[in-house]
Amino acid sequence: MTAATGERRRQDRALWRGRLRRTLLAALLTVAVVLPLSAAVRPRIPAPPPAALPARLTPATLATAYEANREDAAEAARMAADHGDTSRAAVDRALASPARRLLRFDGRGGGQVTEVFGDLTHATRIAVLVPGSDTTLDTYARFRATAVSLYRRLTQEAPGGTRTAVMAWLGYRTPATISATVLTPGRAGQAAPHLREFIRELRTLTAPGPASVALLCHSYGTVVCARAAPTLTGLGVTDIALVGSPGTGADSAADLHTSARVWAARGADDWIAEVPHLQAGLFGTTVGFGTDPVSPAFGARVFAAGPGGHSDYFTPGSASLANLARIVLGETTEVTRA
Repeated sequence: MTAATGERRRQDRALWRGRLRRTLLAALLTVAVVLPLSAAVRPRIPAPPPAALPARLTPATLATAYEANREDAAEAARMAADHGDTSRAAVDRALASPARRLLRFDGRGGGQVTEVFGDLTHATRIAVLVPGSDTTLDTYARFRATAVSLYRRLTQEAPGGTRTAVMAWLGYRTPATISATVLTPGRAGQAAPHLREFIRELRTLTAPGPASVALLCHSYGTVVCARAAPTLTGLGVTDIALVGSPGTGADSAADLHTSARVWAARGADDWIAEVPHLQAGLFGTTVGFGTDPVSPAFGARVFAAGPGGHSDYFTPGSASLANLARIVLGETTEVTRA
């Protein structure tokens, strides 16, 4: 390579970095204007503080925790109704149903909830679903539907002796899709310790021994899982599946520093494919999430997701749901590769 060629390449890289920064700056300026306007539309909804639970939950105290959280949801429904927010009141009222198993509930602000599907105490394999942007109590029904779909599939497919449970973990404040925060790892960094603590807690809630855990992470949730991954060694996490990912902030699966198998998939009609898989420093923070997890450069086990879009990974009958169920069940040789 001649000196002139090398200089041209350096200039090209500098030009590319400049264009990237201008593009990201334009995006940040846009959301800086849009977000305050959209955030002002919805007033703060009053809600009680979370229920007082035992400092350390055990199989023997699970039923008590479920009941306490349902009562808290019922009180949140009454407060929301008195405030005139009939939509949030309906959501809280549904969560207060005697049939629901709420491991955690916080009705304040956007809200957080962790719901159990199946017999957690006797589960030998557990799936933990980690959602992406715009998941709040107001949109929780959509997230819950993915957990129900997966649990039904697991119930149909689980071999004899395998008992499964699914956890819908809305345990962090997700960013809005139209916001500056969705472009940065800030919320993921805040969420990762909470996810780690939740996975640690699961170790004490199954009997007679700890279950195998698969993390199924969607969209911005893949950034959360990537941030938590290095801290999960020894906590029974056997698999981490990244679906509809904008990138994780890591250059490769090896950079997640996890002993778990790392999987990735993207539906053929998922708009996330159009998101630039780049990272750049801007105003003292990192913007963008880098390497595409389904690319060969990332090094994940890429599996087939079929023709679906960004919200279709848990659609009944889909290739992606079938493969996610196989991953949860440990049937890794049956997973169809892309």
